[in-house]
This record gives sequence, C-alpha cells and structure tokens, in this order.
Amino acid sequence: MKIRKALLVATAVGALTAPAAPALAQYGGSGSPQNMPSVPPPQQPAQEGQTPATPGQRPPNLSRAEATALQPVLDAVRAANWPAATTALTTAQPAARGHDAKYLVGRLRYEIATHTNDAAMRSRAVDEMIDSGGAQPNEMPALLEEQLRTATAAGDTAKAARASAALDALNPNDPARFTRQAVARAAAGDNAGAIALYRQAIQAQTTAGQPVPQEWRQQIAAIAYRARQPQTVGYMREWLVASPSPSLWHDTIVIALELANADPSMKLDGYRLMRAAGAMNSERDFVELAEAANSARAIGEVKAVLDDGLRRNLITTNAAFARERLGDVNGRVAADQASLGGERAAANASRDALLPTRLGDSYYGYGQYAPAAELYRLAMTKGGDANTLNLRLGAALAQSGDRAGAEAAFRAVTGPRAELAQLWLLWLSSRH
Repeated sequence: MKIRKALLVATAVGALTAPAAPALAQYGGSGSPQNMPSVPPPQQPAQEGQTPATPGQRPPNLSRAEATALQPVLDAVRAANWPAATTALTTAQPAARGHDAKYLVGRLRYEIATHTNDAAMRSRAVDEMIDSGGAQPNEMPALLEEQLRTATAAGDTAKAARASAALDALNPNDPARFTRQAVARAAAGDNAGAIALYRQAIQAQTTAGQPVPQEWRQQIAAIAYRARQPQTVGYMREWLVASPSPSLWHDTIVIALELANADPSMKLDGYRLMRAAGAMNSERDFVELAEAANSARAIGEVKAVLDDGLRRNLITTNAAFARERLGDVNGRVAADQASLGGERAAANASRDALLPTRLGDSYYGYGQYAPAAELYRLAMTKGGDANTLNLRLGAALAQSGDRAGAEAAFRAVTGPRAELAQLWLLWLSSRH
C-alpha cells in the first residue's frame, strides 16, 4: 500500500532546494550549486490517503517500508549529524524501490554531501536523482547542468555527452545548447568543433533578438589562443567590437604581436596603436614602445613615452633605466628637431627607402603627422616595404584626421601586419 507522509514531504521535498543553475565563469570555468538549507523539525505525519499541504510541491508516494527506512536518515539530517546520516542512508537505500523513494535517497545524499564538502558524493547524488525517475520536470535542467559540469571536469566525455544530449532534448530551441556541446568538445580537444558551436550559439542568440553573453566570445578567443590558431586575433577583434574596453584593446594587441613573433619594427606599429587607443596600462608597454621607437631613431617618441610612463607612475621597476634613457634623449631632441628640415631634402634625393622611412618615423614621434605621411609615401616610391609603410601611413593619416586616406592605406596592408591594420581600422571607426 502507498502512503503519503507529511514528515517526508516537509523535510525531504519542501525544505530542500534543487541544485542551482551553473554560473558561467571566464576563459571556461564552472559554477557551484547553492547549498541546500538545513532540514527543519519534522511535522506530524498525515493519515493514510490524506494529501498534506505543501505549496508548489508534489508530495512523494512512499510505501510504509520506504517511509520507515528513510525516517532515521531524516532524523540524522535534521540534527546535522552527518556521519549518522551517511550510515543511515546506506542502511535505508535497499528499501527504496519506487521512483520517489529513490529520488529522496539522492536528495538526502546531496544534502549530506553539501554539508560535508564531498564532491564525489554530491556527483553520485545528482546521478541518483536524475536516474530515479522521480525528479520534477523543472528540476531536470539544473540537475543535468551539474551532471554535465562534473562529468566534463572528470574527463568523462561519454557521460558529459549524454547529459548534454538530455539537456538539448529538454529545450531544443535554447541557444545555450550549443555552448553545452562546445564545452564538451573543448574538453575532448576538438577546438575547431567547440568554436563552431559557440558561433552557432551567437547566431541563434542574435536571431532570437537576445543579447549575446560576453563569455561566449571570450571562450572562442581563449580556445583559439590556446590552440595558437591563426584566426585568434580575428576572434579577439569580434569580442572587442562587442565589448570594447582599454584592457581588451591592450590584450588584443599584445596577442597579435605575440602570435606574429613581432620584431622591434612591428612592435613599433602595435604599441603606437595601443597608445592611440589609450590602452597602455603596464610598465612593459611603455618600455616596449620606447625601445621600439629608439630602434627606429624616433627620439621624440622615446621622450614622450617615457615622460608619460613616469608621470603616471606606471614605470617603477625600470624607473632608473627610463631616467637614464631620458637623460640621453633630452640632450639630443633640440638638435634632432633642428635637423629634420635638412634631412627631408636628403630623403628626397636618396636612392632607397631607408632615410625617408626613418625620417617619417621621426616626424611621427614628434606628433607631426602630415610630414610623416608624406615621407612614408615617398619611401614607397623608393622600393620600401609596402605593408609596413601603408600601415604607418594609415596611422599618420588617422592621427592627422584624414579618415578616408587612413582607411585606404590600412586596407592595402597584407601579410603579417594585416591584423594590426584591421585593428587600426576598428579604432578609427570608434572615433567620433
């Protein structure tokens, strides 16, 4: 005979909360369910055939043997006696034969595991609740989410795939189903498959007219970066378009330079963009740009960058180096500026691109962008590297306010500097 007992309803169903949905963490972490509250004192059992008043909950159907077997577990949980509760649950479990009884075994095990910080026991409890057939439909998404998380963390790809498929079946139109599959693909080492699924999620979310969580683009960029994929900077750029910030500008440029194995010449281009974007936020940024400018003999830029870093107290460990370098360039700036006019004539007469390129860099470093642009154009007519010169020409034109000319120059850049050119175009489009 089946009976309904208010004691079990109140303590095992009404008082315990389902595992919470996971919180999405940065670069692919996992969340933790909320702790279940303590079980309240028992109420008097209802008479057989009565339906106890438990708002929002379906009372469990338990046999007399099941209710009797589970009572010591409930008593121990109520008293927060977790060793006794664990022992009592082991004793009671064989008597749990119906769906509801098996479900309550899992719920009580979850309660014990949560209070004893036993992750393995909690994972087992979630499996029991899912497999029992007694969980309510509105509980299943959170239970399956936790099962997917723990299986993924444990490297159990088969179990993770089953949990993911079950979640997909619950709501086939949910864009998050793609991200669940993506997590499993990434855990299995299928980076391309994971990225494709995240992009499907973004498309589905956009089609539904819903905002795209920043974490999805973040995950795409993180997966691509770990795999050193050539599309990494493109993914970073998409993330930057959606969620612009100085720190993200900084990281995108640093990654672009890292993946391109940038030499001092290319670092000059990258850190000039970082400075223009207001994204220089570390001592290394100022030192790198100053050294790249020094290699290009753009001593006005060396002075400006080091002065700025010291003034903002962002150069600390290398402060002695910065002051020593400034002491050197401060004594040369006046003479260098005075020589620029005469050197332009020599640049026009030169047989190669070396002098006009160097002189263009000098003018750029002094903030004289119009003559810098003229010299970069001149260097191209003398056989200079078109990609380097178009990138610097675009930067000079952008800084001087010639947006159309800058865009044309940036779009002409190919090869290793193409990603920096695209980032310059993005920066230019963000200016009012």
